[in-house]
Amino acid sequence: MYIKTGDKVKVITGKDKGTEAVVLKAFPKKDRVIVEGVNVMKKHQKPNSANPQGGIIEMEAPIHVSNVMLIDASTGEPTRVGFKVEEGKKVRISKKTGEVLDK
Repeated sequence: MYIKTGDKVKVITGKDKGTEAVVLKAFPKKDRVIVEGVNVMKKHQKPNSANPQGGIIEMEAPIHVSNVMLIDASTGEPTRVGFKVEEGKKVRISKKTGEVLDK
């Protein structure tokens, strides 16, 4: 998958279109990511030891990885991602600039 945990991404479709945020968690087998502050849903929580009061909590739900684009750190613009083998290692590259994204 071309998006990893900690990457800065831009949402390109859906109700949160245009939002730029950080990926909190990635699920490569399901092709989904959880992005900070995007696709927020309300969940009814029963009282438990961690939350003795219970109530309604807000949490981010996963969105499909095709709905986000990686933001290139050097230009600050969204870019498509490609892969290349350099010095025996597979690295991600920006399709716009051709620069290596993994440092």
